[in-house]
Amino acid sequence: MRYRPAWKMPSLGRLLAMLCLLFGSPAGNAADILLTGAEDSPGVRAFTQALSELRPSDNVRFQALASLPIPDRLPENIRLILLDLPSLDWRLQDAEGPATLVLRISRLQARQRLNNTLPARLCLLWSDPPVDRQLRLTHTLLPQAKRIGVLYDNHSEFLLAELREAARPLGLEVVTQRWDNIHDSRPLQALLKNSDVLLGLDDADLYNPQTAKNLLLSSYSRQVALIGPNAGFVKAGSLASTYSDQDDWLAVLNELLDRPPATWPRSHYPQRFKVASNPQVARSLGIEQINEASVATLLAEGERRP
Repeated sequence: MRYRPAWKMPSLGRLLAMLCLLFGSPAGNAADILLTGAEDSPGVRAFTQALSELRPSDNVRFQALASLPIPDRLPENIRLILLDLPSLDWRLQDAEGPATLVLRISRLQARQRLNNTLPARLCLLWSDPPVDRQLRLTHTLLPQAKRIGVLYDNHSEFLLAELREAARPLGLEVVTQRWDNIHDSRPLQALLKNSDVLLGLDDADLYNPQTAKNLLLSSYSRQVALIGPNAGFVKAGSLASTYSDQDDWLAVLNELLDRPPATWPRSHYPQRFKVASNPQVARSLGIEQINEASVATLLAEGERRP
């Protein structure tokens, strides 16, 4: 009779190693993703939950800004997502700290806080529509419009060079007018006289609830369409704008979180976007009904071509 050695219970370490070989080790690969902002709200909770559902293998959680330590006291391997400007101000107090995605910050907001510098380990995800996309939207909806009127002030002036560069390949001329005093309509009226269409920059000093009535009534009294500056203004009465919604932002975050933080871009526009239009305004300007999905697809295909 052959001798059979007595069976021994594997050690705990050996058992874990066997389980890892059989089933993988999701816990070992899980990312710790921390969202933070000044306010905890149902909307923030819903967004956190939606991101968690996209990334079931990761630890996705929200923690209010007031309960966090200074940034360099956080674990180095955390992936941090900032939801508002107060959280960005908090993050900027330390050059050190975890890799950070700054969600939905406008170009103007970033310039006011950062000037022309981009701190290390921060990826800025822009909220305002890219000017080249807005120009191509304008060209698509109003192909006969050649003179693009743009209001600006000292905060948004830095965007004009980029705007002119994007307009050149489309054969468009950018006509600009400085508007430092929103209570003085003369700059607006002068610009409307010399423009085929008005393109709104996402500058809250110029485009806000206080100026909306004057801007919209003045432009349409001259039958000059206003494009942009954002989806909110489309509801108020501008013709159209591109924008990214929550699903688009979740897709952007999901894609970036799949990548090592060292490969994150310093700044990034969402490649996924939609088109919003105002049918009533379109009819008043004699424009055919706008198929928002088709226009968005057309613009996206143009961006994918070299």
